[in-house]
Amino acid sequence: MSDRRVGTVSRGIRCPIIRKGDDLSEIVTDSVLGAAEAEGFEIRDRDVISITESIVARAQGNYCSVQDIAEDVKAKLGGGTVGVIFPILSRNRFAICLRGIAMGCKKIVLMLSYPSDEVGNCLVSLDKIDEAGINPYSDVLSLEKYRELFGENKHEFTGVDYVAYYGDLIKACGCDVEIVFANQAKAILDYTKSVINCDIHTRKRTKRILLAAGAEKVVSLDEIMNAPVNGSGCNETYGLLGSNKATEDQVKLFPRECKDLVLDIQKKILDKTGKCVEVMVYGDGAFKDPQGKIWELADPVVSPAFTDGLIGTPNELKLKYLADNDFADLSGEALKKAISESIKAKDANLVGKMASEGTTPRQLTDLIGSLCDLTSGSGDKGTPVVLVQGYFDNYTN
Repeated sequence: MSDRRVGTVSRGIRCPIIRKGDDLSEIVTDSVLGAAEAEGFEIRDRDVISITESIVARAQGNYCSVQDIAEDVKAKLGGGTVGVIFPILSRNRFAICLRGIAMGCKKIVLMLSYPSDEVGNCLVSLDKIDEAGINPYSDVLSLEKYRELFGENKHEFTGVDYVAYYGDLIKACGCDVEIVFANQAKAILDYTKSVINCDIHTRKRTKRILLAAGAEKVVSLDEIMNAPVNGSGCNETYGLLGSNKATEDQVKLFPRECKDLVLDIQKKILDKTGKCVEVMVYGDGAFKDPQGKIWELADPVVSPAFTDGLIGTPNELKLKYLADNDFADLSGEALKKAISESIKAKDANLVGKMASEGTTPRQLTDLIGSLCDLTSGSGDKGTPVVLVQGYFDNYTN
């Protein structure tokens, strides 16, 4: 048998448009097996079938309206003056949630982090902050001071001035608005003791700091729409986190519990092919764009559900370390053989071993989910399922 010449392959799998109530496990299984037959490849053990969270939520019918959000916000925070702090700057991710929040309040004090939001969308450059002699760790800026120092700052990629956009959106909902800029959560307590903290990955710390500093009510985004309102969808674990705009008045929430789905697809593939694949649901990947400085991960997790074979981190040796150090005097077939033997003999856990230095110490689901997010894209590719083959291969396979 000749050597295999290809390692990891990532394929976008075309699927029909998914609607509420569709049998997703059947559709995904048929789409993957149909693609394999049409394109002439075989399903193998430990292939990974990844399904974008968006079609899972759509099949679940997991939606709510801005009116539902408004009712939930009013019930939980009283409908008066509310601080809305540390939101990300996104028309798709947050603006529609902000509409619902504004409809449930009399006044919003919107506190934006600067120079950028949590995922790296820039409000003002660090160079401009340095020039102005501002300390972003301690200084609180009013809207007037921000405009005086920095003027209008449109987003590099979207051309939107989010400060004006969010302010106008709140006013259009019949809600008063005051905008301030600060990075210390407790700065909001000079304006109101009722707060919605909208940060994603730092939300537990922010809430703890606010409560310790004397806030009366603190509700994180994962606590809004965490139960149905008027028969709406909800997400018991993540609330509004991971949601997306569906229509002008509707939000598609992050999928609800979907471990059963991944297990069902795994079983269907096993029954039909005899191969044991891994299956996961994925949202945003976790990678940073060096040009715009945007860190992609606006979802609370990369993967809300996955089969057990995807638990853990890679256990890999660094080939170039072995080539440059342990086997520096070898080349050609002798080098290949020596490295192959090292891989076959590698420990089950390489943590702290020099020969694994420089390999990627991240969760498998974060790595594979990022690969899948880049493969499927966020536009019109029409491939909401991704098949990854050879991910668990190494040089010896």
